[in-house]
Amino acid sequence: MEWTIQQVAASAGVTSRTLRHYDDIGLLPPSRVGGNGYRYYDAAAVARLQRVLLLRDLGLSLPVIADVLDRERDEEAALRDHIGLLEAERDRLDQRIRSVRRTLDARRSGRDGSLEMMLEGFNDPYRDGVVSRWGERAFLESNAWWHGKSLRQRRDWKQDTDRLVAAWVAAWEDGASPVSDRAQELAARHVEWLRQIPGTPVAEGDRERSVELVCDLGRVYVEDPDYEGLYGSAEGAAFVRDSLREYARSM
Repeated sequence: MEWTIQQVAASAGVTSRTLRHYDDIGLLPPSRVGGNGYRYYDAAAVARLQRVLLLRDLGLSLPVIADVLDRERDEEAALRDHIGLLEAERDRLDQRIRSVRRTLDARRSGRDGSLEMMLEGFNDPYRDGVVSRWGERAFLESNAWWHGKSLRQRRDWKQDTDRLVAAWVAAWEDGASPVSDRAQELAARHVEWLRQIPGTPVAEGDRERSVELVCDLGRVYVEDPDYEGLYGSAEGAAFVRDSLREYARSM
């Protein structure tokens, strides 16, 4: 079974011009081109379009979408990922709905909602950084996990994270070497911290991507202005980076 470009465009809610553009950039070629020059799309092409539209709606650029799709070899796994992304996005929207409902209830009762309550589900300051480095799925799953926590659970998590950061700073100030037992124990603790966050390769048991993530995260601590001062100084951040890099050799 196949459909004309006009039929596909109408069903997908896009224009024929958009589909032609996707063809021109190699993102979505038609399954065949007729002798009259018309483009036709079979079920496989429409399934690929479905993925393109999903990833586009999640904010990914067309070059990034092309890279994601070109690296997919297992169609069933891709469809499962598709469902996972949709479910994570649904969870994020549900969180926003709950936030707005709580604000409405508070206003109706004459109370002012707290700042955190009213903006819960909207405050995603690290979204762009996470998506650009580790993909939309990592952000959506980790974001849904975070917003699914109670305020007490969030506070406990932040306290645990603060203790880990403080331990890193103390090790640096005490002159520990990145290859020392102390630094490597902290690196192992850091990786276990990552393992608790859904959407990360560490949580999924993907060794190759976990090594990449751990090394990349170390670079982020040093190079990204959003993390400036997190470990006390640029030298402290470099100590964390080098310790994580050393630990990654044995992962």
